[in-house]
Amino acid sequence: QVQLVESGGGSVQAGGSLRLSCAASGYTDSSSCMGWFRQRPEKTREGVAAIKTAASNTAYTYYSNSVEDRFTISQDNAKNTLYLQMNNLKPEDTAMYYCAAAPRYVCAFASWSLAARFTSWGQGTQVTVSS
Repeated sequence: QVQLVESGGGSVQAGGSLRLSCAASGYTDSSSCMGWFRQRPEKTREGVAAIKTAASNTAYTYYSNSVEDRFTISQDNAKNTLYLQMNNLKPEDTAMYYCAAAPRYVCAFASWSLAARFTSWGQGTQVTVSS
């Protein structure tokens, strides 16, 4: 079982930037599917972005339409850390953000955003964007 701890959340004004980090410990596998999800009040948890790294070190990334071109997911396997760079933040990005891990096959076009496929979760970090 992998343990995940998010950090980097906070309060910013619209148009600002934040970088979230997720430190993984315990059993970690650099070939896993790693994802960021968010949950707004009274909303279901939604997939924001996901990443998997192939044996060739090629990273495959997936984004929701609402954040593509503004958010960037990356990972540093040497540090067992996942990142989410968030630029041009909007008030509708306000949410609790979670990182999650899943078997590598989950990172595919049809399944990366399905929260039920992810088996390990962090406790979340709050992001608040004011207008």
